[in-house]
This record gives sequence, structure tokens and C-alpha cells, in this order.
Amino acid sequence: MFDRLYSNLNIAAMTTGGAPYGAILDGAIGVKDGRLAFTGPAAELPEGAAEVAEDCGGQWVFPGFIDCHTHLVFGGNRAREFEMRLNGKSYEEIARAGGGIISTVRATRTASLEDLTVSATKRLKYLAAGGVTTVEIKSGYGLAIEDEIKMLKAAAHAAENCAISVSLTFLGAHALPPEFAGDSDGYIDHICCDMIPAIADTGLAHSVDAFCEGIGFSREQTKRVFDAAKTHGLKVKLHAEQLSDLSGAELAAEYDALSADHLEYVSEKSIKAMAKAGTVAVLLPGAYYVLNETKKPPVELMRAAGVDIALATDANPGSSPVFSLQLMLHMGCTLFGLTPEEALAGITRNAAKALGMPDRGTLEVGNRADMVFFDIDEPAELAYWVGGLPPSKIIKAPL
Repeated sequence: MFDRLYSNLNIAAMTTGGAPYGAILDGAIGVKDGRLAFTGPAAELPEGAAEVAEDCGGQWVFPGFIDCHTHLVFGGNRAREFEMRLNGKSYEEIARAGGGIISTVRATRTASLEDLTVSATKRLKYLAAGGVTTVEIKSGYGLAIEDEIKMLKAAAHAAENCAISVSLTFLGAHALPPEFAGDSDGYIDHICCDMIPAIADTGLAHSVDAFCEGIGFSREQTKRVFDAAKTHGLKVKLHAEQLSDLSGAELAAEYDALSADHLEYVSEKSIKAMAKAGTVAVLLPGAYYVLNETKKPPVELMRAAGVDIALATDANPGSSPVFSLQLMLHMGCTLFGLTPEEALAGITRNAAKALGMPDRGTLEVGNRADMVFFDIDEPAELAYWVGGLPPSKIIKAPL
């Protein structure tokens, strides 16, 4: 009946409406053709389910982890800017002085497709070693059609090299490129009329993102980007309310966005709009920590409104040089006040929703057989140990 049967294990299915963590003690998992064909108590296994079962020694198994917000493809690094911040310069001061995103744009434009693929593969391997089986990767450091396509191709190649599922996002509205200095509306026209159609034609990107912020793009400019994305059949998501409240999250909800991300300054009105639209709140404690921020996202308001909360690394060279999704579990709890169960839902079930991928994130029959095993006594240990624990086994369904 099954291609593979795993027994003598405890299952953290991460489903809702039952035991915490969707826990099934003394369970078994059957896999058929890369999909979950049975998850439940071992006592309920059908007769003759498999000739051979792998004894898992009482370990815990979780859905493969999902990092739903990264910027893994880039040239160079920004260690010098990290030093500048420690010497008193703010993120905005560095960006306005020509550093920040634009410094990475220069390095990324210079790098070849092969260079970007090699470096991104190394970073992706770090994530994968911690149990990540699905990752979202954004463009946004090219800011020209050919360079944005180069980034997306490098991301796809890196995912193939690591046998990891990938969701690719076009983030042309990340910053203003030098050739459009002083003409942000002109650049938005270029994004909407030229870049998004070209990206859509390649079939590389699944969604479109934008940086709606005082040092990024206005609410009205973001709306134009969203309109163009919808015209070309692409989903939308948004960097919103990281440094100020421009009501970007409310706009994202109006467009049925998959997610709104960061959200330190999000208002209660925007939170309610997100809840109504089913837009996921993706929290990024790595950037909060690295930038030494003090304004926390309003987790209590999100809980009260019923907004699904995800966690991600935001892996990038400037504000979140982080390649451990398990570390985000700990930070989500200690910095933002999530419970360990909420944090784990944030890198499984809710992260899958944030990417529009309903076939993963929980260990339910029919879902992809992406699984990560840990030799632990209880699920909360994954958030408890700072930096996480090495998985004992990682299983990824064929791509």
C-alpha cells in the first residue's frame, strides 16, 4: 500500500482543532508517490500496509519547514554598513547616503548568473541543513529587466542544486535605481509597463512584491504595481509598516495579498482588513534584531483579529544576514511574544499559506511528504534551544 512506512514516532502534524501541535503520539506515517498516504496512530494502520517499516526510535516528526520571505540572491555583502550602524548611523541615513539596497544592486549587477547561483546555493544549503524544504526567494537587487531575470534564474538554479521547492517573487519596486534618480514615478511606470510584462512572459515569478515605505515607494505607487501584477495573473505581497505606517498592509488586504511582511507599525484597522482578506502577517525578527529596533509588531492585536502569523528569516545582506529559520523560532518567542506552538505554525502551516502553497505545511494525507525529524522529548524544544537543533533526518518529496 505504501512506498515507505515510518513507525515508532511522534507526529507534530501542525493541524488545528485538536491536540497542541496537532500531536499524535506513537504514530506512523505512510508515503506513496511522494505524498502522505497515512498519518495517524500506529494502532490504526491498515493490515499489510508495507512489507518493511522504518523504526524512528520515538523521535518527533514535523512538516518540512518553510522560509516564506528571503532575499537569498545577491552580490557582495554589507558588513561595512553593519559596522556603520554600530557606530551610530541609522538604516535610513545609510540608505540615503547611497548605501543600503543600492550598494547591493551595484554588486549584483556586476555578478554573473553563475556567480549568483554559486553564492545563493551556499546560502540555501545553510537553510536546508536546518530542515527547510520550501523557500521563497525574491529578486530586487537588479532593478533592471535583465538583472532581475538573472536573479530569478539564479534562485531557480540554486533551488534545483539543493533539491528544495522554491517560490519566486519579483521585487522590482525594492528601491530606486541610479538611472531613475529623482524620478520614482518614472521607475514605477517602467516596472508596470515593461518589467512586470517581461517577468510574466518568462514564467519565473509566482508573485510580485514591493517596499511600501518612506524610503521606498508610496501607497499610490504600490497600488499601481499591484494593478499591473493582477493584470498579468501574478499574486501580490508587500513589505509594509516596517519603519512607519503608510497603511500598506490595508492596501495589501484590498488586493487579497498572500502576505504583508514586517508590520512593526501596522495599525489595528489594517490588521482587521488583513483578517478579513485572509492575508498572512509575516514577522521578521531577524531584521528587528539586527537593526536594533524597539517597536514590536502588535501580536496581541493580530491574535485578537484572527490573523495567521508566519515567521521567516528575511535572509538578506543588509538588515537580516540570517540563515537559520530555527533561530527565528526562538526570536519570535523571546522578542515578539509568540508561543512555541505559534512559532512552529509560523514556519509550517501559516508559512505555506503565505506562499499560496496548500499542499504542504501540515502532515495530512494528500500533502507533499516533506518531513523533518528531531530526536527531542517535546516540540517546544525547537524554540527553546537558541539557534535550534540539527535534524536527525530530512525527507523531501520529489520536485
